[in-house]
This record gives sequence, structure tokens and C-alpha cells, in this order.
Amino acid sequence: MIIPRPRYVNRLLHVKDKSIIKIITGLRRCGKSTLLFDLYYKELLRLGVAADHIIGVSLEGIRNWQLRDPMELYHYIEARIHDNRKVYIFLDEIQMVPHFEDVVNGLQHDFNCDIYITGSNSEFLSSDVNTRFRGRGIEIKVLPLLFSEYYGYYGGDKRECFRQYMMYGGMPYLLQEENPVDKAAYLTMIADTVSLKDMEERYHIRNTDAFRGIVRLLASSIGSYVSPNKIARTLSGGEKEKITSKTVSTYLDYLCNAFLFYRARRYDIKGKEYLKTLQKYYIADIGLRNAILGFRQLEPTHSLENLVYLELVGRNYLVDIGKNENKEIDFLVRSPEDTYYIQVSYHITDSRTRERELSSFHKLDDGYKKIIITMDDDPYEQMERGYKKINVLDFLMNERALEEI
Repeated sequence: MIIPRPRYVNRLLHVKDKSIIKIITGLRRCGKSTLLFDLYYKELLRLGVAADHIIGVSLEGIRNWQLRDPMELYHYIEARIHDNRKVYIFLDEIQMVPHFEDVVNGLQHDFNCDIYITGSNSEFLSSDVNTRFRGRGIEIKVLPLLFSEYYGYYGGDKRECFRQYMMYGGMPYLLQEENPVDKAAYLTMIADTVSLKDMEERYHIRNTDAFRGIVRLLASSIGSYVSPNKIARTLSGGEKEKITSKTVSTYLDYLCNAFLFYRARRYDIKGKEYLKTLQKYYIADIGLRNAILGFRQLEPTHSLENLVYLELVGRNYLVDIGKNENKEIDFLVRSPEDTYYIQVSYHITDSRTRERELSSFHKLDDGYKKIIITMDDDPYEQMERGYKKINVLDFLMNERALEEI
């Protein structure tokens, strides 16, 4: 079963035929290949592109092993171009090819083509995309299934579906598994083999205990502030090999490069600048978090915050942590058109919880919406001081919820 992902297909269509390289990034097994080779491929056919003018190469498996040589790859594609009509080139897991940027730039220069590449490690992409592709690349970040996509497949009672989603997350393959034991086993395998062992081998990590200790610590600390110094002290306090804050910083970069975690920076709203200390990390899939922790520590509030963060990133917002004098705002959310301040709380029926959450909005008199997202199931959206409240399911199911509330 292939799940429609119109959000990403529409983004690809928006940049179709523009003279930029489309770079599709995301965690391994999150659906990048399916998006490109199935969903977008069919959309191109629907728009009248001939099948022989769509050239797709998967570089991950052994079948195309020889095409990991840059010249072999270039000549293979060259041999499949027969006329001057535009061809659409799909290159999956391009990081497998040394000097791949020379291949891509060469193809774009030599032929009438529209190039799409996927990758599951941003070290070779995100930070250097303008250098490697001479300013002609655009990144499209793909996440595992968000709740609206997940619910679109299962349907039924939203709260029960959400409960399952909070437990197992949105890795696409899980739609084929019905048994909870099999779902848990798959997630454990992905977390252990596809993610962590891949990174340990790629980066030649020798202190695997410390590396995996950092992963477990991040998974158990989503929604909490983290610093390399604090992690180093925590891990060095036991029997493990001593680890420095510099090494911790390097390992944190590896985890973000592999799209297993996303780093949210703190922004001083009054000072209008990013702060260098105390960042937060959110995991790319809540099911993987639960698997890393052995399906223990199933904290609903932190999981809810993580899901809201992923949804905001999936909607292409710029998402930071907000510092409002001595208060912290869960998310400072910005688009080219607007800004939003967002708090996430499982419930605010308790008066003390309500006051704590809403106090983070005080003294922000700039006219931007202040929104609290909760599991509370009541019809009230309007609150004191113009603050607004929305149920998390309503937020997750409506891509324009922030604009319309």
C-alpha cells in the first residue's frame, strides 16, 4: 500500500522544471524513494511526460553497485538520453557516489534535464548545498508519516488511532504490520541497525557505548534543554569511558545529519538574537523514540510536544524555542507571512498548569497569535488576553490550523 503524500508531491511540482537541483532528504526508510519513484513518477506520467524520459537509478542496493562509480553513473544516464526533449533524472541515495556533485552538475550542464536526488545524510547536503551545487539546489525535507497521513490510511476513531500513533509512530512500513510485537521488533531493528550501526560504521565511532548513551539520553529528554557539557558529565559519571563535551557535540551533529534528531535553537524574542546555549532535540519519529527506550518512559506530554514540533517542520515553518525574558515558549513559529507563539500541554484543566503555560505569553504585545495546543476536548478556542486554544487532533488534521484559528 502506497500512501498519498500530496504535501510533498505538490512541493516537487512547484519546483518542477526550474533550473535547480531538487534534494529530497530525510531519515532512512521514511518514504523518500516511494515519494520519488512511485508518487512523483506517476504524477509526471499524468502530466504527459513519456516514461522513457524519466530515468531512475537507485544506488542503495547491490543491483546498481557499479553505478556508484561517478563516471559509470554519468555514462549510464548519458546512454539513456536519446533526443533533446527534457528528461527527468531520479538518483536515490546519491551519497553512495563519491564526488556525486560533479556528476550532477555535469548532467545539468550537458543535457536538457530536471534532476532530483535523495539522501539520508545531511553532512553531504544541508550545510554545503550551495557550495556543492553552486547555489542551484533546493532541499525538500521528508518526514515519516504525519498523523493526518496515518489517519488517512486507518480512519476510524481518531483518539484510538492517535493512541496507536503515539506508541508506534509513522514509519511507512508499519502499515503492513498488524501485530504489536512485529511493529515493536521492526522499530527496534530500524533504530539499532539502519540508524545507529550505519552511523557507527560511517563515522568510525569507537566509543559505541557513549554514542548509544547519548541517543538514549536524547530520546528520554525530548522537550528538555540539553547541552554537550551536561551530557558529558552525565556519561562520564559512571563506569563508561570518559567523554569530552567536544566529542558529545560531534556525536550530536552525526545524529542530526542522519535526520534521526532535529535540533531546535533558542531565540531571544526581546533581544532578537539566537542564544548559543541550551538547545532542544526532537526525534524524527516517536515510534523510534519508544523503541530506543524499550517502550518504557512513554511520557505523553513530551511525546505530544515532539509530535507538534514534527508537524510544524512538516508544514515548512521555521521552528525555534522562544525566550521571553525569564520565561520559555515551547515554539516560536515563523513563516514568510506570519509569526506564532505556541505552548504545548497535555491538559490545562488544572488552574496551576493553565497559569504556568499561559504566563509564557505575558508581555508579548506584538499582535502575533499566542496559541496553546492541548488534548483538552472542549469547544473553547478563545481565552483571556486574546490567547487561543486548539485540540491537538484538530491541529494535526488541519494544515492551516494556525492561520484559521
